[in-house]
Amino acid sequence: MSDSLIRDNYNKGNMGDFLREIIAQNSELSIVSAYFTIFAYHHLKKPLSTIKHLRFLFGEPTFIRSIDPEKVNSRDFKIEDESLSIPLANKLIQKATARECSEWIKEKVEIRSMVKPNFLHGKMYHIQQENGVNHAVAGSSNFTVNGLGLSENKNIELNMVIDSNRDLKEMLEWFNSIWNDATKVEDVKEEVLKYLDQLYTENEPEFIYFKTLYHIFEDYINEQKGIGLLDEKTGFYDSQIWNMLYPFQKDGVKGTINKILKHNGCIIADSVGLGKTFEALAVIKYFELMNGRVLVICPKKLRGNWTVYQSSQNHTLNPLKKDRFNYTLLYHTDMGRVTGISDANSIDLENFNWGAYNLVVIDESHNFRGNPVERKVNGQLRMNRAMWLMEKVIKSGSKTNVLMLSATPVNNTLKDIRNQINFITEGRDDALFESCKIGSISSTLENAQRNFTRWADKENPDRNMKNLLERLDSSFFKLLDELTIARSRNHVKKFYDSSKMGSFPKREKPISIYPTIDTENCFPSYDSLNQQIGGYKLSVFNPSAYVRKEKERKYEEMAQTEVLGFKQKDRENFLIGMMKVNFLKRLESSIESFEITLHRTIEKINKIVEKIQKYLLIQEKSQEEFLDSLIPDEEELPEIDEDEEGWKVGKKLKFDLADLHLDNWLKDLQSDKDALVTLYNNAKTITPERDAKLKELKILIEKKSQKSNKKVLVFTAFADTAQYLFDNLEKWCRELGLHIGLVTGSFSKATLGKNDYENILVNFSPQSKNRSSMTSCVQDEEIDILIATDCISEGQNLQDSDYLVNYDIHWNPVRIIQRFGRIDRLGSTNPSIQLVNFWVTAELDNYINLKARVEARMALVDVTATGEDNVLNVEQIKDLITEDMKYRNKQLKRLQEEVLDLEEMDETISLTDFTLDDFRVELINYIEGNRKRLKETPWGLYAVVPSPAGEYGQKIHGMEFSQSEKEIIRPGVIFCLSQKNAVDGNEAVNPLSPYFLVYVREDGTVRFNYTHAKHILEIYRKLCQGRKSPYTELCELFNEETQNGEKMETYTDLLKKAAQEITKIFDKRSNQRLLFDREATLIPKAGQLKGLSDFELVSWLIVR
Repeated sequence: MSDSLIRDNYNKGNMGDFLREIIAQNSELSIVSAYFTIFAYHHLKKPLSTIKHLRFLFGEPTFIRSIDPEKVNSRDFKIEDESLSIPLANKLIQKATARECSEWIKEKVEIRSMVKPNFLHGKMYHIQQENGVNHAVAGSSNFTVNGLGLSENKNIELNMVIDSNRDLKEMLEWFNSIWNDATKVEDVKEEVLKYLDQLYTENEPEFIYFKTLYHIFEDYINEQKGIGLLDEKTGFYDSQIWNMLYPFQKDGVKGTINKILKHNGCIIADSVGLGKTFEALAVIKYFELMNGRVLVICPKKLRGNWTVYQSSQNHTLNPLKKDRFNYTLLYHTDMGRVTGISDANSIDLENFNWGAYNLVVIDESHNFRGNPVERKVNGQLRMNRAMWLMEKVIKSGSKTNVLMLSATPVNNTLKDIRNQINFITEGRDDALFESCKIGSISSTLENAQRNFTRWADKENPDRNMKNLLERLDSSFFKLLDELTIARSRNHVKKFYDSSKMGSFPKREKPISIYPTIDTENCFPSYDSLNQQIGGYKLSVFNPSAYVRKEKERKYEEMAQTEVLGFKQKDRENFLIGMMKVNFLKRLESSIESFEITLHRTIEKINKIVEKIQKYLLIQEKSQEEFLDSLIPDEEELPEIDEDEEGWKVGKKLKFDLADLHLDNWLKDLQSDKDALVTLYNNAKTITPERDAKLKELKILIEKKSQKSNKKVLVFTAFADTAQYLFDNLEKWCRELGLHIGLVTGSFSKATLGKNDYENILVNFSPQSKNRSSMTSCVQDEEIDILIATDCISEGQNLQDSDYLVNYDIHWNPVRIIQRFGRIDRLGSTNPSIQLVNFWVTAELDNYINLKARVEARMALVDVTATGEDNVLNVEQIKDLITEDMKYRNKQLKRLQEEVLDLEEMDETISLTDFTLDDFRVELINYIEGNRKRLKETPWGLYAVVPSPAGEYGQKIHGMEFSQSEKEIIRPGVIFCLSQKNAVDGNEAVNPLSPYFLVYVREDGTVRFNYTHAKHILEIYRKLCQGRKSPYTELCELFNEETQNGEKMETYTDLLKKAAQEITKIFDKRSNQRLLFDREATLIPKAGQLKGLSDFELVSWLIVR
């Protein structure tokens, strides 16, 4: 024992050693301290177990609930020690320590607490030994590991040993006087025991899941108090729309409103068929109740989806009449118009106040994915639609919030999502710095694009989603999580009770049909035509190839200044590639549309030949022509054409016939014409009677007409194919007793009811469209067969039908999935649905000439890009698009065998991978009845659950697991750890900073590290959801194996593996940012990770 009477835990002796020496058997102790911790008890367990009695007085009213409970931090209970005091691995023995301490308290300890706060600051330890000798210390040391100097991070304290008998006696009298004063203290022993009980009793899995969420999303919960979301007084919860929503939609709406109130905007990117329109209507209702003015902007083809709910339209079909929606409706195409009347709501655009709205809702917002730019039209600068929306609607006038609706996933270019995010931030690159610590939105997305491109490299051996998620910067996760709501069909099926909202229909395996072109087999095969067309020069589209050498510079300079700096010759090559692809697309669609395109191309050749010959005849000095007269007519292109921009390539460039080698051009034009005329004459012989593909469609329709549900929805990309099918099926369908309808972007007709677009859809799907409420509609008959273009592939609910035919296959698999979404919808009355695909060839590798498609797509990327977007060089872009094409072909092949969701498409990014909002909303719902327990329970708690693939898997009831899920969820532990010294900037490396989630299997393999937070949380939820009591048998097994929590070496090793993995990935991501992100800075040394000692254990889930 030190000769000095000071005990400072430094160089004058420490308090822990002093107490070990003077606490003898049967001693009686009296202690005053602000805190009492189980690990301090653990260190002094041996002498304390021999005492006769302890009176412990809390100097602060930690356990008194009468004093504003909101201001009492549950961590101040100090039954556990500060994280810095206890090595992380020791936290695993918390259970055993708490149990021993509890038993000791019950037997030997009385505990009281001061009633008033800040009333007693001193600390005192008085020990009366059995032989009557007294010892005491007074000073600053609390009864904690640090306070008693029993840890590496021990506090420097100032305590004085009392060695005067008079002082010892006076100190004990002082303690007795306070201890016995009922006005100053109260008994809290039961509360302490109750708190300790939480540390060692078995916990129900559901609570541990929500306890984990509670801490991960602590900032979000605090934000909700400030926002005051969905104030009961508004009447929002009483609205019709709110009470019509399914639970997952209500969760989505709450999340959306939160994001709009926090960031001024949100993108709802739920999968097709999940009811984005209804979610948007609920958000609109919220803002209208807040006296906000709302503008909805939608594609013209979706007008009926929105006008039906407007109270001003007084629509008989409106199921939400009581909500009296008062929003204004405009079309996408109205953006940029300065005069005229908008058909949507008959608005005079010349006198329209564009900037008067508090909320703008943009339906199918991906249509605004282009850069906002101004272009010269007839010598005047004109804004494109995106710029008009930004400048006139969002930026001007009152502060405007933005809600965007789109089921389109993020594919190989992130520019699309960037331009939509710009509407939310009004183009400010640093708009999310204050709230999300994202310094630059554009840099964040550029870095993500670079990482995606490197990952997509065909030379990359680690091309899997795990590797991609590790590469992507945390700022990217944070950005998408903060601004988007995205749930998939699988998510809804997994985590919401289908009995309350109906179910999705079962998807039958797709039927693949490979028809020939001609029933008499006298027409070349698709593959041979593919090769034949590939050999055509199509010189009518390539005047630059005939420019005289001395004139080449003239056209290069003209192209440089007028058409975004690309050589005209390259542009024309792109155009020829696109034209060849369009020939094949037209042939794939129908022999009729192929014939039309051949005929029009021949006419274009004749037209230019006539001009050349006339020019040569009169021998004028010059004659200028535009290339735009030669591109396909509008009706020859798909109605929803993703290559629309590509057709504009260089079309405004003039060329002078005097500058061309006209003899050479005429020769090639004639050669092309001869080949096309032969092909055209062959095509003309294929009458509808010889059309093999049409015959196959008739067989399908006839078989379907014999079933109770006769409805067939037929999609084609081209309006003239749709017209051809209607013309050749109309009479035949009527003979079968079927009604048929036709819907395209420009015309519609039907054999039943009115010929307008909306009536045809209502008569085809009367149940989903609520036709019974429309007195003006026929009620006793229905349209059975609907031929449609992609004008209805988005936003329509046609789920009365259970049978969809893709008469031609869109080269983008996303479009096919969107088409199927018209009938594949939640709450369908059909038990199963069937997809039928007409393929041009069984050899999909030859489906469309890959090289031509790559060139066309490359033109699109480059022509529509600005300098800042071109973070890749041309070769990288070519490689990226080549990979994109291979990926699309791979998805098309999968579509021969199965129906995909957008989220299931391999090797792509989906917004659903990044958004965690469903967990937040789930937590908010749980908190309502469990806030106190979540707040006051300590860290370090665990639960035990069975693995669906383990020997106890049969104990899981009411939850189904797929084979792949069983493969993934094997025995192991999910740890939730907290970084002790997290600093600003860590969010760029860890989106959940300071929290980390890691799933380690029992063999030490890290299955998911912290970059896969959503995957881990989904596993956590699936294993714990609805489990309101412990798995008793598994808990007993765990206690037996660990000797009631004392032998934890196995779990300590797994915890070390988790910490090592976090540190490794943290360092890797930090270094990547420094290499590739111009905005990146070095994380301060205090915030870097070195090992196990940098973490605190929040919770852990044992998977057996």
